[in-house]
Amino acid sequence: MKKRWIILLLVSAMALGCVGKTIEVENAVPTAKIEGSSLYVKKVENLPDGFIMGMDASSVIAEEQSGVKYFNFAGEEQDVFKTLAESGVTHIRVRVWNHPYDANGNGYGGGNNDVEKAIAIGERATKYGMQLIVDFHYSDFWADPGKQMVPLAWKDMDISEKADALYKFTKDSLKQMKKAGVAVGMVQLGNETNTSMCGETYWERIIKLMASGSKAVRETYPNALVAVHFANPERAGAYDGCAEKLEAFGLDYDVFASSYYPYWHGTLENLANVLNGIAERYGKKVMVMETSYAYTGADSDFSGNTISDETGNIVKDYPFTVQGQANSVRSVIDTVAHVKNGIGVCYWEGTWITVGTNSWEENHEKWETCGSGWASSYGGSYDPDDAGKYYGGCAVDNQAMFDPQGKPLESLKVFNLVRYGNEIEPKPDAIADTVLAFDLKGTIELPETVDAVMTSNELKPVPVEWNVTEADLDAMYRGGVHTYEITGTAEGLPARAIVSMVKFNYLKNAGFEDGVLEPWQTEDRGGADQLYVEDKVTDSQNGTYHMHFWSAKQGSVDFSLTQQVTDLPEGVYRFTISVMGGDGGETEIFCFALVDGVEAGRTPMKITSYGNWDTQSVSGIEVKAGQTVTVGISVRCEGAGNGAWGKIDDGMLNAED
Repeated sequence: MKKRWIILLLVSAMALGCVGKTIEVENAVPTAKIEGSSLYVKKVENLPDGFIMGMDASSVIAEEQSGVKYFNFAGEEQDVFKTLAESGVTHIRVRVWNHPYDANGNGYGGGNNDVEKAIAIGERATKYGMQLIVDFHYSDFWADPGKQMVPLAWKDMDISEKADALYKFTKDSLKQMKKAGVAVGMVQLGNETNTSMCGETYWERIIKLMASGSKAVRETYPNALVAVHFANPERAGAYDGCAEKLEAFGLDYDVFASSYYPYWHGTLENLANVLNGIAERYGKKVMVMETSYAYTGADSDFSGNTISDETGNIVKDYPFTVQGQANSVRSVIDTVAHVKNGIGVCYWEGTWITVGTNSWEENHEKWETCGSGWASSYGGSYDPDDAGKYYGGCAVDNQAMFDPQGKPLESLKVFNLVRYGNEIEPKPDAIADTVLAFDLKGTIELPETVDAVMTSNELKPVPVEWNVTEADLDAMYRGGVHTYEITGTAEGLPARAIVSMVKFNYLKNAGFEDGVLEPWQTEDRGGADQLYVEDKVTDSQNGTYHMHFWSAKQGSVDFSLTQQVTDLPEGVYRFTISVMGGDGGETEIFCFALVDGVEAGRTPMKITSYGNWDTQSVSGIEVKAGQTVTVGISVRCEGAGNGAWGKIDDGMLNAED
């Protein structure tokens, strides 16, 4: 690739009180399509020339201090920032913590990302023609929706003192970057500041702090974009509420940025609607500041990962393959590129790989001394409830865009190829899981074909050979109610069938997987705000759909959900259903069964907190020929302070033995 050298102007000594450094810039960002890739990529139409293709690479220096080496696609050791630029990355994001060290100078981990490391990363990014996105957490360690801790040096300050300290810290940090010649393109005022920042929980105070940061950016890098950053776009109305407060208090900013992790954060359609709403109502630029996807379910650093093949209650739109990773990134880019004022997408920590493949003990020493794990044990001095208990390795090494040896994955080229397309002949990439259920009194008939997920993300039926014998099938019949995993091979790829042996369920649409309510019926006695079938896998006990209820007003959650069954064979039956929820206050919840309108039994139920399902049954339901059975759940919640919320799933009506 031809090198182009650009000499940056010296920063004015009058403006900074110092002379800026000159960085010779090798323009490694490609201006043409990368040819010869085995990656299938559909072109993103009408992609703006200046669309941000970002990569958070905050942990690179700690990784390198731990002995990690990075290579280019030719297998040659090379500066990882050059490889990123050559693959189409235009911006490098780096987090900045105030002082991520204990009293003895031991780093908290997570890259030990102080201002000095941000400058070093910024110099290397600038060298290869990329701009820096500076992510000020305004904390000494991780800041996210679950915690926004104040830096220790600021903990005793009132809000005015803290705002002044934040202004000085931001401006001094940026002045140092400018003196070093770093090309800063964007600055974040906090990280995922949904309801708090820097120890503050009142919006007026949060925005006062943000305003101090914005002022420092405008004075130091007047051409840089000022961004705010939030998470959980799937929560109805949450972003609009944040943007409304920012508008009301007059914050000076340019970009409203969102995290979007497809495992938890809802559909891309919803993301587009949310970002469009912000852009249209408030006139702001919008982007996805964090996204990622696993290229494998396996762990490589002997420290458990956030996402794996065994992780439950997540959305898995694509296989955990290199191609699946690229398809996920391409879909997010396509979504943001087609919303109003959509300016870019940033991948989170694509360079954060294992520091070794020999043992946990060897890696642990590096995590402790170099800060290359998500947290070291020293982090407990600042964050005892999280880092102090769960310190360890990377947790996202299987979502990186480099393999455990530091070699780039083909998926890294997606940042270039989305501009041009690379629609080569699709081929099978993975085999989709086959989910089956058989009645214990029926016949097990395994399918002769399964769905191959093609590199184009289309499904194609292909022949399969199952690794199962007649003896295995006989054992499944005799094993009672149970779930089995059967393996096989299709197109040379591993196939898997999840087979549940069940008693016949006489309820229709028992788990709401038809996406509609019928034939369930509701009686809304309290006028609840929300009472509908919801498509959200992370809130379902099984499958994708469930019944959702929520209401803001006290006493308004009061309803029943029932289904009527006729023509049951004479016998004795059991009805089972599950519920979870919270903020219930005083409640009266029970499942029940009626036979010809006469109560045949009821069992108390409860809601406590998110993810804690209460599954209860009514047994001994005696039914004679021609009788009608009505089963269901009754929910009444006074509400803890306001209304209450919950989810209902997996109704079952089975014959008892």
